[in-house]
Order: sequence, then structure tokens, then C-alpha cells
Amino acid sequence: MSENKKTLFIEGKEVEFTDEPNLLEVIRKAGMNVPTFCYRPDLTSFGACRMCVVEVEYPNGRKVINSSCTMPPEANVKVKLNTEKTRRIRKTVLKLLLANHDRKCLTCERSGNCELQMYAQEYGITDIPYADRENFYPVDHSSPSIVRDSNKCILCGACVRACHEYQHSVLGYANRGSKTLVQPMNGRPLAESECVNCGQCVAVCPTGALTINSQIEDVWSEITNPEKKVVVQFAPSVRVAIGEMFGLEPGVNSTEKINAALKELGFDLVFDTNFSADLTIMEEAQEFVTRLTTGGTLPLFTSCCPGWVRWLELEHPDMTEHLSTCKSPQGMMGAIIREYVPQYYKEVTSENLVSVSIMPCTAKKYEITRDELKMKDGRQEVDYVLTTQELGNMIREAGIDFKNIEGRPADSPFGKYSGAGTIFGVSGGVAEAAVRTAYHMVTGEELKNVVINEIRGTNRVKTVELDLKGTKVKVKVVNTLKEAEKCMREIKAGKADYQMLEVMACPGGCINGGGQPLSHNDSNIKEERAEGLYKDDASDKWRKSHENPDIIELYEKHLEKPNSHKAHELLHTSYGNKRKDCYISVGEG
Repeated sequence: MSENKKTLFIEGKEVEFTDEPNLLEVIRKAGMNVPTFCYRPDLTSFGACRMCVVEVEYPNGRKVINSSCTMPPEANVKVKLNTEKTRRIRKTVLKLLLANHDRKCLTCERSGNCELQMYAQEYGITDIPYADRENFYPVDHSSPSIVRDSNKCILCGACVRACHEYQHSVLGYANRGSKTLVQPMNGRPLAESECVNCGQCVAVCPTGALTINSQIEDVWSEITNPEKKVVVQFAPSVRVAIGEMFGLEPGVNSTEKINAALKELGFDLVFDTNFSADLTIMEEAQEFVTRLTTGGTLPLFTSCCPGWVRWLELEHPDMTEHLSTCKSPQGMMGAIIREYVPQYYKEVTSENLVSVSIMPCTAKKYEITRDELKMKDGRQEVDYVLTTQELGNMIREAGIDFKNIEGRPADSPFGKYSGAGTIFGVSGGVAEAAVRTAYHMVTGEELKNVVINEIRGTNRVKTVELDLKGTKVKVKVVNTLKEAEKCMREIKAGKADYQMLEVMACPGGCINGGGQPLSHNDSNIKEERAEGLYKDDASDKWRKSHENPDIIELYEKHLEKPNSHKAHELLHTSYGNKRKDCYISVGEG
């Protein structure tokens, strides 16, 4: 045994530990587990729910009951997971939570996928000897992205910590004792708060207190309407996550299975947002090169993440000139579908076309409502956004055997993509893809080593300095808005030495978006999904956006060249101060 390793005993089994942050992680490392509501591996330990209690015996014979998520592992202690005392405590916790819970389980969005429901079944809770709650709170449906139901909240605090540790503390505790609530400041609706719609609160919520604002029924209505032609696109990271809902391993690339499933669901045309990720790179790389060579505003901020864009417009509206004017890949594909699909498919008209996106991100539901992304007649370019979870639920509802479905290619001409487009789904991917094409634009040559390891992976902060044949360029990549705030302070203080900044609001990027399949207790799942995208890139026929033949054809037939007048009309947007959208301006109070 190495010097830095120690041992303890769990249920009589000797277990080694090194730098695990708490006893719970040691238990899980040993292949065992205890229940928990409030613990999430990527968040600070809180110890609120008391479900993870274990019985600990020290070498001197002293026995204590402790929450395993807050107790550091100690050498030579003996740990028992399932004693009469621990079972009694857990059952009492469950009964108290259920007494104060809105128990309309069969009609709850999380029915069958609720941790409270699961543990109640596991511990055989059949009676609750406490009075039911008397007061019920109205459900907040104001947000286009998230539904908040305080009646189902168990005060585990996971959402508060996620909002505080990843983003910018919109959610917090209000009141005391039995009247304690989790809510935005002053009890405002989410839509009138500074919420950026990222959905990380939804991703960590163990019950139905925070759920995705579903548009499934609206989309079913459109699909079954014979007068409509429904066109769908799906984002890079959807393909390496949706399989988890059907028994596939995280990171398995399900691109062609998704194409086939969408057709079986009744979508008329299926396109790939990876295509418009390539299109985004053509426009954004050209914009970056132009700013770099003409003294434009630098560093250039990527604009693909709507949560990050909204946050900048709320918190630092004076910095929006740094944002790329490019729409996100979803926005670009929405515009391309509206403009050109009727030209390629005569049965599709501007009047009967319905545009749907499948995204890993709840903030994309907000993005399509932005006034800046609406058509001249006021209609949205993209009509509906479904998350990965929602698509999975539709596939289940339709009885499709996703695991064994025979794959098929996307429709033409907006279905081909390069490896550069697929890595958009992981933090650093946008910057890496942009560098591959910017190098070509600056030098006229092809970048030979297209893999930029320094900005790969799910770390919160990454940097790389590149040489574009004598032109030095430094790129910084961050994820979470906590890290973005540090960058804003650097830039305003004149200490930023980078020319491009990529920001993703969600930890690890879109692979960990708020609409992805839930993975509460698996901190490695981000890496597995990321690896799936990197493998797709490595195996792709084209690895640079400017090599995609569908992109080349689009410019030749319609757009002329990147950043042309027509390209700007369709593919670029503007930003503004969004503080006026909030009931109380940012910083007040």
C-alpha cells in the first residue's frame, strides 16, 4: 500500500482511500451506496437531508451516527450502512418529507424518475403519521424554460448551490421554519428575475420542484396536422447523451438512430445542427480574422450559448460589443430552414413550415423568443425547442425501439457536417473549430494538427497560445458564469492577454446542459459524453468547417462568402441591455 493510501472498513470490507472528499465517495468507490437527496458530486457538501447517515465506530469503541457526505474519511474506522438506527432515521426523513409534499405523483413530470418516489418505494413507506400540508403555493410557469413548483420542493438546497456555484445566485432561501421556501429574490416569477434559463437547477433537483417547461404536446399537435410540414434539427451533444435513456452507455454516438427515430415520429425533414455549427464557424472565424487584422473590438466573445449571452446583457451590457454578431447554430439553422427549405422542397411553403429544434439546453427555449431572432413579420424563426429528455420521452411514448432501430442519414442539403461542427457540444469545441478555419483564412494553408489538447476536456478554465504563421493568437475557454465573471473583471482591468474568449454557462459545456438526461450522482458522465464527440470528430471525413461540401455549396449558391451582405441578413444578430426585462434591476437590493 502506497504512503498516501489509508484504509477503513465498510460493512467488514477493508477499503482503501486517498484524497476522496468525504466518506460517501469512499463508499461509492467501494461499489456500495447510501441514499441521498442533497449530495451532488460536483457541488459542495451540504448535509441537509440526512438520508446518507451511516453508523461509524472509531478504534476506541465510540459509535456515532454521521452524514457520510460531510464526514471526511478516517483511517481504521468501521462503517455500517444499513443498521436499525440508520434505517429508522431514513424512514423518518422520508415520512416527514412526504407529509409536506404535494403527492400527485402520477401526474408529476418526474413520475418514475423521482428520487423521493424511488426511496419511498425502496424503504416501504406505506403510511405517513403526520398531518398533510395545509397551504399550497401557485406554480410558476412564467419562464419559457423552467417550471418551478414549491409544493414539491424538499429543501435539499441542490438548486441553490448549483445556481450559486455555477452561475450567479438567482435562487435562494426565503422565510424560516415551516415556511422556508426556495425562490428568486423577493418571490418574483422566474421570468422577471435574472435567471439565464440554463437549467442547472433542474439538472440537480431530485423531485418535480424544478422541471423543464415541456412543449411535447405542442409538437405532437404539429406533427399530426396534415396541413403542416414539420422540419427538425438536433444539436451536437444530443447524439452522445440520448442513448442513456434507452440503455446505451454515455458517449455512444446515436446520430443515425436519432435521424431514424425522428422520421418514425412523423417529422417530415431531419437536418443536423452540426451543419449550422460549421456555418457558424465560417461566419465567426471570418469575423474574428477581420477584427484581428483591422483593429476591431477584442477579445471576441463566442455567442453560441444563450445563457451566457443573456447573462452578459444583464450583468455587463457595456461589454456586448465584444460578442460575435453570429447567431448560435440553432439560430442559423432556423434562418436557413425558413429561407431555403421551400426552395429545395416544393411541398414546403413559408406558411405550412413548422421549425423544431432538439437541444441539450433549456436556455434554447428562451433563445427562440428573443425579439432579435424573429422574422420581419414577428414570427419566430424556430417555433419549438425540445430538450434531449423531451425527445426521449416522445420516442418512448411512440413505442420506438431506439436501442435497436436501424439508422439512416439526415436529409439534404443541410445534413452533412465536419468534425469541427460536432465538437461544439463540449467546452472548448467552438474555439478549436474556429482556430482550424481561421488558420486557413489567415495563411491560405491547412492546419495539419487539428487537435488542440490544451483547450479540450471539461475543466473550468483552459488557455492556449497559437501561431498563425507569425500572427500570435491567445484563446481562453471557460465554462460556468462564475468563471465568466472573472474574465469580465480581467478585461475591464486591462489584464486580459487573449484575443478570443469562449464561454459556456453549463459545467463542461452543452454535454452537461440542463435538458440532457439526468445524471445526479455521476460526475464522470460529462467526460464520457465529451469523449463521444471527440471520437466522432476523429473519425469524420472532414475535420474543418470549410471542408464541408454542403457548406461550400450553400455559399456558392446562396451566400456568396462569409460575412457577405446576405450572410449578415440571415446569420447575424444584435444584442442589448436586458436589465429592463427584470422586475428589479441587477444589483438592486
